[in-house]
Amino acid sequence: MRFQRSSGILLHPTSLPGPHGSGDFGEAAYHFIDWLAVAGQKLWQMLPLCPVGMGNSPYMGLSAFAGYPLLIDLNELARRGWLKPEAIEQPPQFPTQRIDYDAVTPYRMERLRWASNAFFAAPAKADAEAFAAFCAEERSWLDDYALFMALMEKNKGKEWCDWHPDLVHRKPAAMTKAHEDLLGDVNFWKFTQWCFFRQWKALKKYANEKGVKMVGDIPIFIAYQSADVWAHPELFYLNTTDLRPSVVAGVPPDYFSATGQRWGNPLYRWDVMHKQKYAWWIDRIKKTLEVVDIARIDHFRGFAAYWEIPGTEKTAVKGKWIDGPKEELFLAIQKQLGDLPIIAEDLGLMTPDVYKLRDQFAFPGMRILQFAFAADAKNIFLPHKYEANTVVYTGTHDNDTTLGWFATATDHERVFAQKYFGTDGHEIHWDMMRAASASVADIAVFPFQDILGLGTEHRMNFPGKALGNWGWRYQWSQVEHWHAGRLYEMTALADRCNGANLDIPGYPTDKVTP
Repeated sequence: MRFQRSSGILLHPTSLPGPHGSGDFGEAAYHFIDWLAVAGQKLWQMLPLCPVGMGNSPYMGLSAFAGYPLLIDLNELARRGWLKPEAIEQPPQFPTQRIDYDAVTPYRMERLRWASNAFFAAPAKADAEAFAAFCAEERSWLDDYALFMALMEKNKGKEWCDWHPDLVHRKPAAMTKAHEDLLGDVNFWKFTQWCFFRQWKALKKYANEKGVKMVGDIPIFIAYQSADVWAHPELFYLNTTDLRPSVVAGVPPDYFSATGQRWGNPLYRWDVMHKQKYAWWIDRIKKTLEVVDIARIDHFRGFAAYWEIPGTEKTAVKGKWIDGPKEELFLAIQKQLGDLPIIAEDLGLMTPDVYKLRDQFAFPGMRILQFAFAADAKNIFLPHKYEANTVVYTGTHDNDTTLGWFATATDHERVFAQKYFGTDGHEIHWDMMRAASASVADIAVFPFQDILGLGTEHRMNFPGKALGNWGWRYQWSQVEHWHAGRLYEMTALADRCNGANLDIPGYPTDKVTP
């Protein structure tokens, strides 16, 4: 579907400032929404909000439906009386520019436990009723998720295929006993989800009232170590003996990697999903669109065809292309949910069938400006090659910052970019954002690092690097008043926001005080 001409910022909530080691849905999130509104931005794009798995990656989530407990605002729990003030008033001296997950995770989870204990010890009637209603409404995924997390803790993080065989195969008697034995832990995990979605709902409402829409992210594949694969093994290609993946996802060898990329996610049994009328996917999309206003689907090309790698292979070399569900999946989803506000991540090795599938449902594709200068003026990532139903980015979470990219670009790329933008390159990040904003693309999105003019050390993710990603944070001291003013002017001149304040000296930045 077509979207309103607009622009926005790419920033994951964990990157927000705050005293408890990582960003969350607290005061800084509301402040950031105020900043977006003043800067003329109508979109806040983020990464998947799921509980993270291996390597703290939101693209290897423990659930396709649950929310990340570390995003829960601890101050709000204290205001409700579930945490004593002294529990959060003097947090450890966490790093302010990075997330130290090894320190932050146990600190936050311990306080969530305290809050849960206080809640269940003496719940107010209204809260108890709200919690019970949430558990009933979300039962289709919440019961499995909560028990999965409780069992994963009991088994010290082991993969679910290494648990007791009766639990691996979900024998009814074993499941009932596990639920009884771990009832306190199960309730704790349900409590975290109630808090997550309750706080998120309030934050999204505030954003929408300010004219800001939330853009979420759906990874096409999910992690093997997830509640979904454990609860629905019939939907995935797993060995009949040990229930480990028989084939896994990835991408083939290319210019960037002689061995390709072996992601390791289990692959879907699309034949089984077809027989079930794609119920799991319909539920997933429906839940996502209850949480966000627009959803980006990562690795969209996998619905046309995906790279299947034998589970025993260590690299992606010996894979093969397998047809995906193509339009059948989206027709089933559309039949149930209507027009879909979806952005298709159509980057990488694309073939005509991918574009045909994207265009059949009028999903906008993506263009990355950092990819535009490696060849010549025919490059589809150059602004003069765009079509309107497109989302343009200077870069994404997988790219370097624009300043970092320019510093390490080839001579050809730097010269081409400077000539194309008519610049000496000293503000290449603003040159590229201005070009993206002025383009015909319906949506333009900028990583917050580019607004702040930050270098490589502030990038979010290094693809292919297993550890040390997803930890970048900023501080309000890095945000100058002129950042919002300059962004607002650029946005208004490109007709991406209301330009009523364009002639006011100083712009509207006096409304926001970092």
